[in-house]
Amino acid sequence: MRPARALIDLNALRANYRLAREVSGARALAVVKADAYGHGAVRCAQALHDEVDGFAVACIEEAMELRAAAIAAPILLLEGFFETDELGLIDQLDLWCVVHSLWQIEAIERAALQRPLTVWLKMDSGMHRVGLHPADYPAAYRRLQATGKVGKIVLMSHFARADELDSPRSNEQLAAFEQARQGLSAEVSLRNSPAILGWPELFPQQQSSDWVRPGIMLYGATPFEQPQALAARLQPVMTLESKIISVRELPAGEPVGYGARFISERPTRVGVVAMGYADGYPRHAPTGTPVLIDGQASRLIGRVSMDMLTVDLSDLPQAGLGSRVELWGKHVLASDVAAQAGTIPYQIFCNLRRVPLIYPHG
Repeated sequence: MRPARALIDLNALRANYRLAREVSGARALAVVKADAYGHGAVRCAQALHDEVDGFAVACIEEAMELRAAAIAAPILLLEGFFETDELGLIDQLDLWCVVHSLWQIEAIERAALQRPLTVWLKMDSGMHRVGLHPADYPAAYRRLQATGKVGKIVLMSHFARADELDSPRSNEQLAAFEQARQGLSAEVSLRNSPAILGWPELFPQQQSSDWVRPGIMLYGATPFEQPQALAARLQPVMTLESKIISVRELPAGEPVGYGARFISERPTRVGVVAMGYADGYPRHAPTGTPVLIDGQASRLIGRVSMDMLTVDLSDLPQAGLGSRVELWGKHVLASDVAAQAGTIPYQIFCNLRRVPLIYPHG
């Protein structure tokens, strides 16, 4: 069997969820959209189910997968519904729903529902993606109340630049949100992972009845480009690993891989690893990207190909055929690999495919 695999540490997942609760002082929806950022939504939800306040997914298809796996906790649809006829399924599956547009309110007004909806009413406080205009927000709230079909409304927005610790944008968005919600009495949800970890001073009076939405932090990756104290407490959940399947001894001056992106400057031992961009390892990771071989630090050399990549064994005389290679995980941080490749850990997790997910500790 091909040795590439991803080990998922569910104990680390639980620890990261508890950290979100601890530092926020609020209830927390565990964001498990996009198959739990590549970690396996059902298994991650099962691991958190006994202590979680609820889950968040992108769409109804993802919610249906969780309900089919007997996940009974609240599930929020972060993008709401895309078609009016989805309201019947939302009602049947007892899902919570984001409302971000006036047409969705109109659809709720017309719908025949068996139970009152829980609506998370989203305001565009400056992200300018989805959400109601601040001037329309109070009226939308009251309009939902007047339908007689909504049992609870949570007020929400989303920060665009909370991962930039020196940006004033989060302060500006919070001010816009607070101004628009004047006179509206409801629970609030504003904070994503970077806002939970990096902006506690914005929420000195966070109510325990309010909500946070930890996403990338659940999986143990920092959302920041620079070191940050709370992010340093996160525990990586995924370890992507494989083995060396071939070894080459090259003299100085020899190219390795497609495009001759690496040329040996000295006699070089090259290890070939069963891992490539078809598995989700970033193709644009350059020579020098860190790897761990049998517990010792080394580096990627040459261009990543579809099924294989090459690493430097020159200073690791004990390494060879069958040596274990950590591509990212507990020792090689996914955020460091992503930074080398000019991307973010969100993307490299979500791009994972073909590699089996292994849950060694339940």
